[in-house]
Parts: sequence; C-alpha cells; structure tokens
Amino acid sequence: MSGSLRLSDAQRSQQHVHGRPGGEGRTGNDERLETAAGILALLADRTRLALMQRLSEGEADVTTLTEACGAARPSVSQHLGKLRLAGLVSTRKDGRRVVYALRHGHLRRLVDEALNVADHQLGGLPPHD
Repeated sequence: MSGSLRLSDAQRSQQHVHGRPGGEGRTGNDERLETAAGILALLADRTRLALMQRLSEGEADVTTLTEACGAARPSVSQHLGKLRLAGLVSTRKDGRRVVYALRHGHLRRLVDEALNVADHQLGGLPPHD
C-alpha cells in the first residue's frame, strides 16, 4: 500500500507544526492530503478502528486487544502489523509480551471524533461545533 510508505516517510520527517509537515506549496499539500487519506483508509476498517479505540485508553498487549475488539488473534496481529508499519502505533517489549500504544494524541482525538460523529448519526443528535 503506497499510503503506508508515505505514512512512514511522513513519520520520519519530524517537522511538525500543528499537524503540518514542512512543504508550503501545492506539492506539499498534495502529499499531506494523500498521507491523511492513507491514515483514514487504515482507520476505515472496523477491527482496526476498534483496536485504535482500545489503545486510546492506554497501552495493551495482543491478548487484551483481541478481547476488546472481538476478532480472532491472528487477525488482530495482522491489523496491528499494518498499524505499526504505517507508524500509527508503537510497540515495546515487556518480558515476552509485546505492548502496543498509540503514537500520539492526534490519533486518539481522531478516533474519538469519528466515534462522536457516529453517536450523532445513530442518536439523531443535532450537529454542533
């Protein structure tokens, strides 16, 4: 997935001012939009969104994440691999366990806002800012 490569490239370029990587011109904006679309495409999967929702509460290992999202362990591991390769989650070893965490608060807020929009649509709530 080319979006994954772009996400990793964007992650390495630690030039970050309120979510805007370095380039000001049209090319920089195109790359920014493509990277954002790649992130949203990764989150457009129910299992990955459930994993990100659980990780927004704090670190967790694969067993905890499997219980939280209700998917089979091999599926959860594959989804976590995609999220890790895209730079959306980080890992650390705790003995024999691998513990996953969100890379930064922007992702937590993105997931929270997506779920808030869903709550509004499902509950017939009026829009607001």
